[in-house]
Amino acid sequence: MLKISTKGQYALLIMTELAEQNQETYIPLKLLSHRHNLSTKYLEQILIQLSKSGLVTGLRGNNGGYKLSRPAEEYTAGEILRAMEGDLNPRTITDTPAVSSVGNDDFWNEFNTVINDYVDSNTLEQIAEKNRQFNGYDYCI
Repeated sequence: MLKISTKGQYALLIMTELAEQNQETYIPLKLLSHRHNLSTKYLEQILIQLSKSGLVTGLRGNNGGYKLSRPAEEYTAGEILRAMEGDLNPRTITDTPAVSSVGNDDFWNEFNTVINDYVDSNTLEQIAEKNRQFNGYDYCI
């Protein structure tokens, strides 16, 4: 079944964090690493892939770090996930006619459409806004 890797999940998480920050400020890799308890090497792999896809901009040096390449409302969750995962089609393409029929093919095509429509209908700004509205958990002792 369709599974999003931890790299894909962390990519969306980090992109959301960048969306919550000042759009002109570069956020240091070490700060992002510390906030999410991730190794800097692992996080750097994710950010390099996001940078190669044009989703983030990196800057080296003392005031360096990463920031979004464009406004958060212009990104979709689907775009970010595809940058990390590739195609989100849940069906393995096969040449074997034994697993194919008109009804099954229609089902998988519609399933693929629903998944892609959903991830493409959620913007990074919408996800970041939900985070901003969250007041934390209410603990009682």
